[in-house]
Amino acid sequence: MSQFDLFGTPPDDPPTGGRAGQVDGNAPAQQSTDPRKRAARRSGVGAADIPAATQTLGNQLPGRIRLGTSSWSFPGWKGIVWDDDYSDTKLSRQGLTAYASHPVLRCVGIDRSFYKPMSIVEYQKYAQQVPDDFRFLVKAPSVVTDAVVRGEKGEGLSVNPCFLDARIATEQFVAPCLAGLGPKAGVLVFQVSPLPVELLRDIPALVQRIEAFFAALPPLPQGEISPEGVATAGPCYALEIRDGALLTPRLMRALGQLGVRYCIGLHARMPHAERQAAALAMLDETGAGPLVVRWNLNSGHRYEQAKAKYAPFDKIVDPDPATRNVLAALATHYALAGHPVYVIVNNKAEGSSPLSCQALAERINELSRTSSAASAD
Repeated sequence: MSQFDLFGTPPDDPPTGGRAGQVDGNAPAQQSTDPRKRAARRSGVGAADIPAATQTLGNQLPGRIRLGTSSWSFPGWKGIVWDDDYSDTKLSRQGLTAYASHPVLRCVGIDRSFYKPMSIVEYQKYAQQVPDDFRFLVKAPSVVTDAVVRGEKGEGLSVNPCFLDARIATEQFVAPCLAGLGPKAGVLVFQVSPLPVELLRDIPALVQRIEAFFAALPPLPQGEISPEGVATAGPCYALEIRDGALLTPRLMRALGQLGVRYCIGLHARMPHAERQAAALAMLDETGAGPLVVRWNLNSGHRYEQAKAKYAPFDKIVDPDPATRNVLAALATHYALAGHPVYVIVNNKAEGSSPLSCQALAERINELSRTSSAASAD
């Protein structure tokens, strides 16, 4: 893939949109016959009635593009994702089937794995609630991605001896995640927490350490061929960082040579999306692959500030069309080049992640139509 040009025209024709079995994009949704909604009702958490326009939006979204939210257990999404009031505990355990029936939400982030390793059975329970074409973006546990052992309030206590330990990462994360999720595992993300100054003083040594870590992880399974003869993408490893000093050509070259994707992480601690997109383009010189994005936080707020301002996450409070435009252009570019796209949005980005996904889908569809028209001329 050539360098990403924010204002350029992506190559090739867009892939056909929609999921298998979806209704015609111009027809109103028939909710009463939707098997996913029936399954959601049986699970104990009902799905919201989806307006015909939103159903059409999902049907027209290019098939390689998967948008989703960072976790899903938010009662404030009543009327957007859920049909009624449910506790966060019930949504966490039983809400995925209803979530996955939403036409725009084709993937979801599993964040709880960051705080404590999960078992094969726990992953299996999630996989059983979603259809075959659904994917998960899973965060590796902090025991291997945080250089510091932290207290209950996040304060640093001591150096973490397990930081970037590939054996622990394999045993406590990679192996159970792949065994439990199977082909529904989309991206295994290693989010390296903010690093101590001591480590950041020697960036080359730190990059070398990251390189050795990923090289020691087990190879991931390849994609499968469906009965219809369609190739599906296998899972990938991705690195997300929280220190802009690490965003160097050396790191991009190392990741590219290993086949590890750089996860564009939008956070107050990180450079803006355009700069991270430029770094990703450098990685793609070695070999392009999936686009992985985590739109974590409004750049003007800290996490707790955004949480207090945006709860219960039922509306967009701080629209960020500039970021949406950049992400939509990236998503369209990678999808048209034949690569999978995973974009995970947090409630703290604009106020309500499902509504942000819908707004992002609208912009992607606009760009896809423009690219199709330009290719036809």
